[in-house]
Amino acid sequence: MSIRTILFDLDGTLIDTNELIIASFTHTIAQYGDRDYTREEILDFIGPPLVESLAKINPDKVEEMVETYREHNVENHDRYVTAYEGVVETMHALKDEGFRLGIVTTKMKNTVHLGLELTNLDGLFETVVTLDDVTNAKPHPEPIMRALQELDTPASEALMVGDNTHDIDAGKNAGTKTAGVVWTVKGRNVLDDLSPDYMLDNMRDLLQITGR
Repeated sequence: MSIRTILFDLDGTLIDTNELIIASFTHTIAQYGDRDYTREEILDFIGPPLVESLAKINPDKVEEMVETYREHNVENHDRYVTAYEGVVETMHALKDEGFRLGIVTTKMKNTVHLGLELTNLDGLFETVVTLDDVTNAKPHPEPIMRALQELDTPASEALMVGDNTHDIDAGKNAGTKTAGVVWTVKGRNVLDDLSPDYMLDNMRDLLQITGR
C-alpha cells in the first residue's frame, strides 16, 4: 500500500472525549432543552459540528447553547480526556518512520490543542485542520483536501482514520483510503455498513497495515 500520509479525526479516534461531550450536552440540555434526552439520543449529536447538533435541541437559542456547552467543556476537560490505548506510541512510531501525520476535526482550534497537550500528542502532527479553518465541515471533502494540500500529498497516497460516519464519508468524498475504529462509541456496525478499507481493533494496527 502506497500510503505516506495519515489523517486522523481527534475526538473518539485519538483521544477519548466521549464522556466529556455527553456531560457537556447533558448540562446544556438541562438549561435549554424542552425535555430530558437519553444517552442514545445524545450519542447522535457526536460527530457533526456543534452548532448543527445544538440546533436540533433548541433552534432559537443556539448561540447561548454554544457558549454554555463550551464553557462546561473547557472547565471539565482535564477531568475526562485521555488518549486511547496504543495511540501515543503508534503516533511516535509512524512519525519516526517518516509518515506525514495530520488531524482533521470538527472541533474549534482552542479545544483541539487542549486535548493534544493533555495527552502528550502535541507536536506530532504537521497540520491540524479545525472547524475554524474551513467553510464546509466533514463529510464534505474540503477539510481533508485542505490537509492534503498543506502536506503536499495526493489523495491516492493518504488514509483517513475516524470513529464516525462523517470521517469515513469525508475520506471517500476526498478520494483517500479510509479506516474505521472499533472503539467508536456508536458501535462498529455503524462504520462497517460504510465499508471502510480497514477496521482498526487498536491504533497499533496501522503499523501492520502500513508494513512498519
